[in-house]
Amino acid sequence: MQTQLPDEFKDNNIGKEADAILRSCVHCGFCNATCPTYQQLGDELDSPRGRIYLIKQMLEGNAVTTKTQTHLDRCLTCLACETTCPSGVKYGRLIEIGREYIDKKVTRSLPDILTRKALRTILPYPQRLSPFIKLSQIIKPALPKSLKRKLPNVQATLSMPTTQHQRKMITLAGCAQSVVKPGTNGAAAKILDRLGITLTIPPSTGCCGAVSYHLMKHEEGLGFMRRNIDAWWPLIESGHEAIIITASGCGAMVKEYGAALKDDPVYADRAAKVSALAKDPSEIITGEELSSLQLNIPDKKIAFQSPCTLQHAQQLGGHVEALLTKLGFELAIVTDDHLCCGSAGTYSILQPKMSQTLLENKLTALMNDQPDIIATANIGCHMQLETKSVVPVKHWLELIAEAIV
Repeated sequence: MQTQLPDEFKDNNIGKEADAILRSCVHCGFCNATCPTYQQLGDELDSPRGRIYLIKQMLEGNAVTTKTQTHLDRCLTCLACETTCPSGVKYGRLIEIGREYIDKKVTRSLPDILTRKALRTILPYPQRLSPFIKLSQIIKPALPKSLKRKLPNVQATLSMPTTQHQRKMITLAGCAQSVVKPGTNGAAAKILDRLGITLTIPPSTGCCGAVSYHLMKHEEGLGFMRRNIDAWWPLIESGHEAIIITASGCGAMVKEYGAALKDDPVYADRAAKVSALAKDPSEIITGEELSSLQLNIPDKKIAFQSPCTLQHAQQLGGHVEALLTKLGFELAIVTDDHLCCGSAGTYSILQPKMSQTLLENKLTALMNDQPDIIATANIGCHMQLETKSVVPVKHWLELIAEAIV
């Protein structure tokens, strides 16, 4: 793609980065075939290729409007396009640059501003989110079924193993997951304990920073990242060998800490180290290790929903499915498994109509082979799927933890 970006824009690092990404696009359109919003709307401007053109026009100095902003907002940033792209276009980074640019040019509506502010003010802070979740559970029985299903099912906290092993790893407490699905980290700790690994959750860790960072409040997001690095660093120095992130969305973000903080003179090196140590559980827990354990595999069919942040952002598609199959779980056939469930972080709140359409499509695909359970790997997907699923939804770590005799 040929570009004509103004010299003053190309003279800074972000401008150079955007120019290089734009030039790497060859207009092939392969991305359109796997883009959820393009598949639904059929509008070129709601496809990766169309959004790339919009960003190019913006950065070249053409006028931008709320319509342009709408097309960029409608992107899930699921990164299915990056998995498909034969040219390696870094679309995720380009859409981030485009959104940050247009937010400086176009004023959002007051309701949109307030909604985004509320998300950043409440969601990343467990101590603020927890009262809302507790209230939702109190009023839930009195609500009509249509509203009741929209409220999260709160999971019981599992007790952490007390045995101390020579091998040690760290995890992230998280924000929404620590309040709504605290048993996920408990399941990970139970599995690792049986494998001779102690899992430590520093209490001072919290949100990975993705909520603020992806809502274009980068400095706010970087603050969360620095706090987590500070909490993990003494443990890293003491020999903890990896950082296990049980929510794939958070894992994708933590693996980007090095890139996000590369220009920070104080945190750059430590952020790069943290990113290198960050692992999805499927990169640590293998079938070979688990084969030594006595497992009671239930006679139930599992439909695994592979989150976009696992298969596209982290490029770990198929890892969990292979592991569960090796352990003896029966997996259902899932069609169009590359498509997003519509959660996409805060997308389900900011773009509810499209989110619900994608959720219905995803559940149709997941239920096609009549599974008994849906499994996933991310807190956002977990909560999204539960709102309309007719079968239980669990994190895949829970399946294994429950099977341990």
